[in-house]
Amino acid sequence: MSLTVKSYHEILYEERKSKFYGFIKPILNLKEAQNFIFQISKENSQATHNVYAYRVQDDEGVHVKAYDDGEPKNTAGKPILDILNHNDLSNVVIVVSRYFGGIKLGAGGLIRAYASAAKKVIEENEKVPIEKHVDFMIEFDYMLVKTVDNFLISHGISDVEKGFRERVIFKFSASEELQAALKEIQGVSII
Repeated sequence: MSLTVKSYHEILYEERKSKFYGFIKPILNLKEAQNFIFQISKENSQATHNVYAYRVQDDEGVHVKAYDDGEPKNTAGKPILDILNHNDLSNVVIVVSRYFGGIKLGAGGLIRAYASAAKKVIEENEKVPIEKHVDFMIEFDYMLVKTVDNFLISHGISDVEKGFRERVIFKFSASEELQAALKEIQGVSII
């Protein structure tokens, strides 16, 4: 059984005056991975490097990527990916933002630092089995938009396709268990 992490988490790892901020998030698909990478890179635009790695299993197959963002080849993204593989984690993205501290680490030092940041952000999180997700389409009146938005956010669902016509239609992917909770919201129909 493949594992993922339970929730978003961030850490700080320091190595010879350089600061390595590690960010991890469970994801459902490639689009979520790309959005998270963009968000963290934007928030850390002053970082010297925003390095990442992810493993995603979805209906289209397995997607794996490691990116060094200007660090010497295979000294940053690959060590992060190796840590993901070693921990048998899928549907996870890790971004490590490095703020250079003035002391060069060399190839071996970079590999150790990025791997250590990835290891620490995983260790401080909880590993959980990957839940089966299904696609939902719900329909409701305009007066429930805020209620439904808050409900989805509270359940960690942020990737929602929204349509506004005579009634509101939301499309998203979530665990099967969410169906029972959705039925509790008065005025929401599952299509």
